[in-house]
Amino acid sequence: MRKFVILGGGYGGQAIAAELLEKQLPLDVEIVLIDRMPYQGLKTEYYALAAGTVSDLELRVKFPTDPRITNKYGEVSELDLERKLVYLEGQDPLEYEWLVIGLGCTDNYHGIEGAQQYSTSIQTFSAARRTYQLLNDVKPYGQVSIIGGGLSGVEVAAELRESRPDLNIRIIDRGPSVLSAFPGSLQKFVAQWFNEHHVEMRGHVSLSRLEQGSLYDQHNDETILTDVTVWTAGIQPVELVQRINLPKDKQGRLIINEWHQLPDHTDVFVVGDCASLPLSPSGQAAGAQGKQIAEVMHAVWNDKTPRLGKLNLKGVLGSLGKKSGFGMMGGTPLVGKIPRLVKSGVLWKSKRHFG
Repeated sequence: MRKFVILGGGYGGQAIAAELLEKQLPLDVEIVLIDRMPYQGLKTEYYALAAGTVSDLELRVKFPTDPRITNKYGEVSELDLERKLVYLEGQDPLEYEWLVIGLGCTDNYHGIEGAQQYSTSIQTFSAARRTYQLLNDVKPYGQVSIIGGGLSGVEVAAELRESRPDLNIRIIDRGPSVLSAFPGSLQKFVAQWFNEHHVEMRGHVSLSRLEQGSLYDQHNDETILTDVTVWTAGIQPVELVQRINLPKDKQGRLIINEWHQLPDHTDVFVVGDCASLPLSPSGQAAGAQGKQIAEVMHAVWNDKTPRLGKLNLKGVLGSLGKKSGFGMMGGTPLVGKIPRLVKSGVLWKSKRHFG
C-alpha cells in the first residue's frame, strides 16, 4: 500500500483527511494520521481552557474512524525527505509516498532572557492545562500579566476576568494599544470593555528579561511585579521544522509552491503554521489550505492538473468573555453580542464537522 502520511491532526490535517475520505480514494492508498494525542484539540479555544471556563473534554474532537485511515500516536523526532522516512520516538521509521507537515507552532520568545523559563503558554493542550493550574492557584487579588495584546492575549485576559473577578489582570504590549492589527473602531471597543472590567492595558513596554515574579522594561527602566505571566507574544514553527534546511520566510515558515508543496520535494505538502502563506496563521487558514491539498491529491490520482483558486477567509472573530466579542467579516467590523454568537456557532460546527 502507498502511504499518504499526515503529521499533525490539527485544523489542516483534519481537513485533508476529511476531504480525502469524502471522495474515492485509490484502492492502493492508505492514509496515516500521526499525532501525539488520540484527538484533535480545538486550539482556537485554548484561552478558555487556560482561564478555567471550559473543561478539556469540551475541546477534544475525535479523529476520523474509517477502514481507509490508520491513526498512529507518538512524537515525531526527525524527517528524512531524501529517503522518505518519518521517525517517531520509540518506534520504527515509517515510509511514505506522500507527506503532509502540519505540526503547528510554538511560542516565539524573541530572544528575551528568561521568557520561556518564567512564563506559561497556551500553545498546546498540555501547556494550556498547566497554565490553568497556575492561574487557578493565584491567591485572591494576585497579579496576572499577559504578554502580547493580539487576539490570543485579549481573549485570555477577557476570559480570565470572567473566571476570576478577584484577580488583578494586565496586558503588556510593545505597541501603543491592544489589537494593533485591527481597525481603530475595534481597538476602541475592546479598550472600553477592558476599562469597564478593570483590566489594565500597558503599552510601549519593551521587555529585556523575565525573572520569577518580575518583568524588566528596558524602555521605561522599570521593574514590573507579577505572580503569573502568560506569554501570547508571537509564534514560530515547531522545532522540528526549524531544523529543516530548506528555504523559509522571515517567520521561519517553509516556502511552498502554488500547490502547497515543497519546491524541492513535491511529494511533501506543508499546511498551517509551518507553511509560508500570505495570510496570518489561523485555524481557518489551515483548514482552507487543507481542502486545497486534498484537491491537489485527487487531481494527481486522476492524472489531471490541479487548478486552485485563491485562499479566501470569511473573517476573524474574537471573544470578550461569553457574552461579547468583536471581529471582521467581509471587511466589516462587528462588535458586541453578534460576533460572539457567530463564534459560538463556528465552534459548534467545527466540533460536529470534524467529530
